[in-house]
Amino acid sequence: MLLLAIDTSGKNGSLALGRVTPGSIEVGVVEVIPLAGGTFSAQLVPQIAALLGKHGYSKSDLSAFAVVSGPGSFTGLRVGLAAIKALAEVLQKPIAAVSLLEAVAWLSPTHGRILAALDAGRGEIYAGDYELGNNHVANHRPPLPRMHSERLLTREEFLAEAQQRPVVTPDTALAEIFRIAGLHCERIVRPDSGVIARIGWEHIQCGKTVDPDDLEANYIRRTDAEIFSKPRQ
Repeated sequence: MLLLAIDTSGKNGSLALGRVTPGSIEVGVVEVIPLAGGTFSAQLVPQIAALLGKHGYSKSDLSAFAVVSGPGSFTGLRVGLAAIKALAEVLQKPIAAVSLLEAVAWLSPTHGRILAALDAGRGEIYAGDYELGNNHVANHRPPLPRMHSERLLTREEFLAEAQQRPVVTPDTALAEIFRIAGLHCERIVRPDSGVIARIGWEHIQCGKTVDPDDLEANYIRRTDAEIFSKPRQ
């Protein structure tokens, strides 16, 4: 079976084609295609068609989808989710909605309770409180992390909460701030859609799927329109 994974949550994005071979319980990533930021709406559908055609497939060969549902760029997330909604609705195939914070936690080299961190701008941090099992070690398939919460914190709130807990982040600037603050921080490579494909397949095997009509963005923070809108008189 084939799985298509998409991440349009950041300044740049990617899409990946995953394949599950008979007798295997893991998805193998066939190829990851980078997507330049600012042009997701123009690139995404043609790049999906090109990726499938390159490997001798069409959209009708797809059996499942995985997509980053947030947090991240409001516009970028909407583009990726809209594409997955349309494909899944037409093909009647399952969707796995994956949090980018979950993907960051999944790549953590440690185990136990950790904080996954992403730069939210405006002096704020997207914080994912996750727990990783003891078998999250090298040369073993990492289990899905268990989420306790995902929140938007000020930098001061995050630093106070992270004093007694390991932190993992793909953001260089945040990693430096955490280092200066004396936190136990691991900097990782930002998860791409190949990672999202692997996590998404785990979700699908566990029955954690969502229908196209119920697929929504996990913004965590409110949009500017919500923040600055005037209350009705």
